[in-house]
Amino acid sequence: MSDSRILFREFLRAPTRVATLTASSDALVAAMLAPLPLGGDPVVVELGAGTGRVTDAIAARLGCRGRHVAIELNPTLASRLAQRHPGVDVVCADAGALPDVLGDLGITRVDAISSLLPWAAYDSAPIPAIAAGALVPGGTFLQVSLHLTQWMGPARRQERDIRAQFDHVTVSPTVWSNFPPARVHVARSPSRT
Repeated sequence: MSDSRILFREFLRAPTRVATLTASSDALVAAMLAPLPLGGDPVVVELGAGTGRVTDAIAARLGCRGRHVAIELNPTLASRLAQRHPGVDVVCADAGALPDVLGDLGITRVDAISSLLPWAAYDSAPIPAIAAGALVPGGTFLQVSLHLTQWMGPARRQERDIRAQFDHVTVSPTVWSNFPPARVHVARSPSRT
């Protein structure tokens, strides 16, 4: 069964836990990858890896460098992702368990975290605070948000929570070619208050 069909099926089963009906477009993946570290051996974590469109791109960008961890709550999606990417540490877990996941993997520092998490994840755990606590001082947190819902309360709360945890936050231009159109919050330099 194709990734698209599986994603659609899993969305219908649990629409508040699967963020979207469709996989991220090439343009959205490029917008997410642009701020990621290019050199050295970075540790990159994905939250809400889904069908693996971003996983594919991060794995290609890293090559055999650094470490790549993909966290996916849905067991069906996590299992498929692990089969496709044996070189990626795929963990079936809630994003709120990030500190425990990293500890179990022996990881003490993270250079970048990309997130495709839905609002429901933010309701159950303080995702920006958890991400900020896992990142190195100059680390980057990326969160995709849907353009059409940016005025809604959960979207405004999500952005407010990100801005409270990071010293520098920018928002990408809307990626109109994605369905649905989306933006990327790029948060750098976790606040250490």
